[in-house]
Amino acid sequence: MNKKDIVFPVDGELLMILPRAAATIRNSDVQLPIFQLDADGYFLEMRVQADPKDKSEVALTRRVRLEDLSQEQWEEIKAQYANLDIKACTDEGISKGLEKIQDRRIQRLFMALLTFLNPRQIAIVLFLYKKAREQGNGPLVYFRANELLENLGYTPTQKGTITARSRSQLNQDLVALHRTELVFAKPLKKGNTIGAKVIVKSILRIRDYEIDNLPRDFDLAKAADYTYELADAYTVALEFFEGPERTGDYVLFSNSIDIKQKQGSNAKYDYKTKLLIYLANRMRWDTLTDGQYLLISKQYLFKNLDLFGSNLSRNNQILWRTIEELQAEGYILDAQELPGKRKMSSIQFQINPEKLRCN
Repeated sequence: MNKKDIVFPVDGELLMILPRAAATIRNSDVQLPIFQLDADGYFLEMRVQADPKDKSEVALTRRVRLEDLSQEQWEEIKAQYANLDIKACTDEGISKGLEKIQDRRIQRLFMALLTFLNPRQIAIVLFLYKKAREQGNGPLVYFRANELLENLGYTPTQKGTITARSRSQLNQDLVALHRTELVFAKPLKKGNTIGAKVIVKSILRIRDYEIDNLPRDFDLAKAADYTYELADAYTVALEFFEGPERTGDYVLFSNSIDIKQKQGSNAKYDYKTKLLIYLANRMRWDTLTDGQYLLISKQYLFKNLDLFGSNLSRNNQILWRTIEELQAEGYILDAQELPGKRKMSSIQFQINPEKLRCN
């Protein structure tokens, strides 16, 4: 990227774990949700294993703290777990798998964990890192809810308002990013031995929120768990944020990045965002050949685009259509398939440094 381009950095540590943190229930590396009770309290959590053959994967746990629970509430949540239909979740969709759970709060907790870091939520994260660069306040970011909704592509109705459903979904997304903790380990050298440093972080933490017109009864957690509401403005802290001045470990994204969501379509079909983030992830793990080239197995591309169906022809069509989308937007200059051992081909990507670049 030349000096005239307006860019914003996203921390390398975050990009290195995002694809794993966003793994869906259809991924064979994802274990079933379980309840945990330890010294820190009650948790609902999911473990995501790492493929030992792929050095770009990190094993991690995503978990939601279940705070202020009585023993009776704890037993009720465990009882509702029996109504979670995992097979329906994988075969027919998350909503179908949760429809037997009657308690709206418990249903939304499962929904948040099972769909964590879907492409819409990743778009929100990119928006916040872009705002962090604009505002220059380090990890603290202030934004108006309507500004974020409009950046996501939600347009006002004839009455000048954005639908309650879209507004509610944004608050649920923000609270999911706030509540869900990621637990992962990094190697830690201690003398002649190698240990591990265990890290616990949320993508963001909501510090405060604003209501424009009083009296208005709004409670952040209640809105996320039961109602259909959104605050007018939020201040959040980006927990992975260290900034380029401190570590130099980041990827630069072009300010022209398009985070608009396709209206009327499910976020899980936003393959373009999935591939863009996975390419950025591999740029942090791999050394780019000649500064621009990445060679990635199609097996890993399919897995990280959530293409687990047995129809190889369909998977190929979706993959190449997605590559063409990123080519049209200038992120990829060229892509070609190269044969590999045991009929396992790879794709060589030429990344455009004007749109996406490591420090």
